[in-house]
Amino acid sequence: MNVASALVSGNEPLPALAEAALAEALARTGASHVKGVLLFLTPDFSRQAQQTVTAVARAAQCTEVAGGIAAGVFSDRGWVIDRPAAAVMVFVGDFSLDSLDHRAGEAARHALLSYSGGSFPYQWGDATKRRFGGSFSGSVGRNEGAAWQRSRLTTQCGVRLPGACVAVDVSSGWRLLDEPRPIDGSRAYDLLSLGGETALDSLIAALPPDLRAQEPLPLTALCALLVDEAGGAGGAVGSGQSLAAGSWHSVAILSANAADRSLTLAEGTMPGQRLAWAIRRPQSAEEDMRASVGRLAAVAASPVAGVVFSCIGRGPYFHGGEDRELDCLRQRFPGLPLLGVYGTGQIAPCPAGGNLSLHNAVVTALISNTVRRADVQSQS
Repeated sequence: MNVASALVSGNEPLPALAEAALAEALARTGASHVKGVLLFLTPDFSRQAQQTVTAVARAAQCTEVAGGIAAGVFSDRGWVIDRPAAAVMVFVGDFSLDSLDHRAGEAARHALLSYSGGSFPYQWGDATKRRFGGSFSGSVGRNEGAAWQRSRLTTQCGVRLPGACVAVDVSSGWRLLDEPRPIDGSRAYDLLSLGGETALDSLIAALPPDLRAQEPLPLTALCALLVDEAGGAGGAVGSGQSLAAGSWHSVAILSANAADRSLTLAEGTMPGQRLAWAIRRPQSAEEDMRASVGRLAAVAASPVAGVVFSCIGRGPYFHGGEDRELDCLRQRFPGLPLLGVYGTGQIAPCPAGGNLSLHNAVVTALISNTVRRADVQSQS
């Protein structure tokens, strides 16, 4: 086995916890040494982060240790959010990790697994380097966020996997409530009307009956899907209450304004743009994740591992103590080594170029030797 993962939790955030996870993962490969280690730790380790990373590098006899602090971590064996835990993935044999962020030519040909111990760095939107990964901007007891690369703490890391093909897909979890309609009127961030109705009336009419009279409206479970006519990222809004492949992006609804029946969005809009309403519920999120896994299964030829970047708002907190989205992966690929984190942001390459900072999404990357076809974004 060229890749293996392990998850170990305990009562204290000690380096020995991460060393135990490393030993467990290494034992599964049957190898005596590694070529690279992905290591993610819960916030409990913030004060011992460098000490823990150094201990793992020493035990692995490998300086190529990358990763960061996350709100929670998981593997194919389970998940941990509320106590100290370390999740490890080791690469041996044909696979390795390589810190090539400084070599522009190489980075342009290979996607970088990227992680930020803070908000999405603006330069990561650059189209010259394709990225997938995540970020965690929660409080970790430091002035700067915690990530590591080449076994040293930093604010962000970027590594590639030479010798591997990486297929990436995104599960937004949204389900369409109506079809896209043209915006009639807007004012800065306030959406005034679309399709001949006020924005608020349009949203209420699209809601399921059980939510129409709810006060206040569950805005955190709703969003506006703005169609990128010129070709953007995320997937196009299709018919039949589903999301098909193409170009759209989600925009959060910040407030409902009863006085003029407008909605304040997190992004300004313009008349003529097309917009649809969508909702995220546990069932729709699980269904969307199954669709995402299905797309990956059609592309990845015999995956050897998976790396997942999920929002802390998804997973166990969203599914009543169970990570049904992780279950979708485990059911489709039983026994596949998985390493995952729950963070505050997710990163995925945009079909039109550049990279996106996502929220409330699940970004899944399947690692294999070959891919079948390019329906999903293969980042080999």
